[in-house]
Amino acid sequence: MKLVVDSNVLFTFFWKDSVFLNTVKHLSALFAPEMVLGEIKKYNQDLLTKTRLSQKEFDKKLEELVQRVEFIPLEEYQSQFREAKVLSKDFSERDKDEFLKDIDLFALALKLKCAIWSNDKLFKKQSTVPVFSTEEMINLLG
Repeated sequence: MKLVVDSNVLFTFFWKDSVFLNTVKHLSALFAPEMVLGEIKKYNQDLLTKTRLSQKEFDKKLEELVQRVEFIPLEEYQSQFREAKVLSKDFSERDKDEFLKDIDLFALALKLKCAIWSNDKLFKKQSTVPVFSTEEMINLLG
């Protein structure tokens, strides 16, 4: 199974006893927009505080993450933005604004023809791209 993974799910990679680590063993391929890697680096200090990792431990975990997840440059999926935007056509303005903040995930999922792993309930308001929560992933993969 291949999946596009959102940043909040990837953040859990840094937690001790992460569900993410146990779940990814059963998956064939994980992808994320390259910009998500920037988000992880941006929130480096927050992650260090919450996980109590040292900078060295964090850097090592980040290297592991980069080996497990393929981070895709914008140029490879930007052609799907128009199609991804249409997915929110029936949303309220507020929901549409929130959805469009994560349009990269949907554009990439459309490009790769795969589902998304995210705990964002808003994503399930559209029905074109399958979206699995962490709980659903655990149940699915047993």
